[in-house]
Amino acid sequence: MLRSLLALALLPSLLSADPPAAKREFRGVWVATVANIDWPSRKGLSADEQKKELVALLDKFQALNFNAVVLQVRPMCDALYESKLEPWSEYLTGTQGKSPGYDPLAFAVAEAHKRGLELHAWLNPYRAWTPTAKSTAASNHLTKARPDLAKEYGKHHWLNPTHPEVQKHSLAVMLDVVKRYDLDGLHMDDYFYPYPEKDEVGAEIPFPDDDTWATYQNEGGKLARDDWRRDAVNRFVKQLYADVKAAKPWVKVGISPFGIWRPGHPPGIEGFDQHGQLYADAKLWLNKGWVDYYTPQLYWPIAQEKQSYPKLLAWWVGENTKKRHLWPGNIPSRQASQAKGWSDAEITNQIEATRKQAGATGNIHFSAKPILANRRGLADVFEKVYAEPALVPASPWLSDAKPSQPTIDWGPSSDRGHLLQIQPAKSLARWYVIRTQVRDKWSLAIRASDVPTVFHGVDRAAGKVIVTAVDRYGTEGELAELKR
Repeated sequence: MLRSLLALALLPSLLSADPPAAKREFRGVWVATVANIDWPSRKGLSADEQKKELVALLDKFQALNFNAVVLQVRPMCDALYESKLEPWSEYLTGTQGKSPGYDPLAFAVAEAHKRGLELHAWLNPYRAWTPTAKSTAASNHLTKARPDLAKEYGKHHWLNPTHPEVQKHSLAVMLDVVKRYDLDGLHMDDYFYPYPEKDEVGAEIPFPDDDTWATYQNEGGKLARDDWRRDAVNRFVKQLYADVKAAKPWVKVGISPFGIWRPGHPPGIEGFDQHGQLYADAKLWLNKGWVDYYTPQLYWPIAQEKQSYPKLLAWWVGENTKKRHLWPGNIPSRQASQAKGWSDAEITNQIEATRKQAGATGNIHFSAKPILANRRGLADVFEKVYAEPALVPASPWLSDAKPSQPTIDWGPSSDRGHLLQIQPAKSLARWYVIRTQVRDKWSLAIRASDVPTVFHGVDRAAGKVIVTAVDRYGTEGELAELKR
């Protein structure tokens, strides 16, 4: 049962008669399922084997004091969950459309919450098929059921973002997940229009949207073609945010765009132009506040001046006019592979640079496997840099109401120590924060509110035991002190 709780961790050198505030920092990890990058380790594992791997993954990130997992559940118009809209993903069983015998997303949500981890569902809005796919498409997959929507583009198939039925379908898929699962967040990455592909002679392949472009022109549309494409993506992002807030306002909407908006922003920055080639106006979405958190993919070492991590981070902070969460994306897998310019201290230095940048309050790391495998000591790095547990930062623009006090009391003793009984707070709580004082030192633990109301390991000799409720918006309520 101890594994169902965040490990109790001493706050170093914190000597005080007053209970300490919980540290606030987002510590996320992407778990990629496309091509079985992170999980499951391969196609065709049994349900029990898949569950065992996922539990081991969650246990590891709990032990390292992460507080969120971003799980890819729609890699290519397929589903790693029970869906009536799209077929089961082949990355589970090896055959698209074949059930794995359980609902992986429901299992992941429940197991993550037991460990004090938020669960964010990561969905790709437009990618329909990738070269890593080996099975035959299921009859209800869009490449078969609606080839007019899911068109071949180079080695991929891609949904046409300007088609009204594409927008309707992808929005329906995302809202279905939000409504049916107890998610903490809904997440999209940098794939809007595809990264350009080239043909056999090296010429860039034009994106196949001539049909909707012709319709737009025939109806009197005035936008230039690039602006028309961007407008379609903009409308999708705006509508998704509105729809999620209408359904479950506490579910955080996050986007992880390419780390450079446009070359020259800020001055001296060079690189790929997502605005001009992915038709993603990531600056606009942040300026408008159509997100709750933003995770620009800053996948370059600090010393690489033309893609400078601290300069790009400061620029994105400056564009965050609505004061949403800014949690940059990092890529420790490049440190693990000893990529050019990457030292063994790079990720530590990037996290510290994020902590020093006002307006940035956490990081998300790609991806789980090299950390789990402790490649080049990556897990050891995170054990040090995330030495203390932390709560996810609150989202006051969504709600400023505080959860009510929980009721706490001593329970019976056991061979694992004395038990603490916590009766749920009256308002909707997601977590409890338990602070215990032994002599002059405080320790802090975070546990889910929806598991049995017993917390192991509280020292009966503790000077004080204090519990607070934290709601789904991240707001912490009033202190409740155990009566002795």
